[in-house]
Amino acid sequence: MSEKNRMLSGELYIAADPELERMSLRRRRLVQEFNTAPYDAFVERERIMRDLLGGAGENLVVEPPFHCDYGCNTIVGNDFYANSDCIFLDVAPITIGDHVFLGPRIGLYTPYHPIDAGVRNEALEGGLPITIGSDVWMGGNVVVCPGVTIGDDVVIGAGSVVVKDIPSHSVAVGNPCRVIRPIGADDREYWRAKADAYRREVALERGE
Repeated sequence: MSEKNRMLSGELYIAADPELERMSLRRRRLVQEFNTAPYDAFVERERIMRDLLGGAGENLVVEPPFHCDYGCNTIVGNDFYANSDCIFLDVAPITIGDHVFLGPRIGLYTPYHPIDAGVRNEALEGGLPITIGSDVWMGGNVVVCPGVTIGDDVVIGAGSVVVKDIPSHSVAVGNPCRVIRPIGADDREYWRAKADAYRREVALERGE
């Protein structure tokens, strides 16, 4: 098994491998191009990001600066937004659904290192996939750890460290991140009423 295949399967591997080093150099070039593009080069940055990632749906917006390990191991769905200074360490697959909004300085960290120092000092490491469902919003400075799955329709509070799976339709916060309550009908009624009020106000301002 190649070091790349070991890496993607969650087994221990050595990162100082020629194939992985070529992938890393490609990532370094694309990330540098993305982060140094002119402030108004929206189309160019989107093109670079689509080249960098393993797959992306419609309406892709990533604010610079952005950093990742490989990029090609990350797939995002439709209507994806990531604010400034996000870091995706994608030695294992990162899979993200539709309508996901990430605050600034979000860290999605798939790598793990052996607890035993002797093995760790042999430069052996591994990675476990991160999966994020659809309709998810994360506040700033959230860290998602290796092997975590976050369900659909989830809000993660700012500064949280997510070390265990988070179920769908929930608000979760803290270090370690815990579910504090479900998202239910009352939430939907409240926010949809506020959205309707906004639309009525805008329509009045426009004379509609």
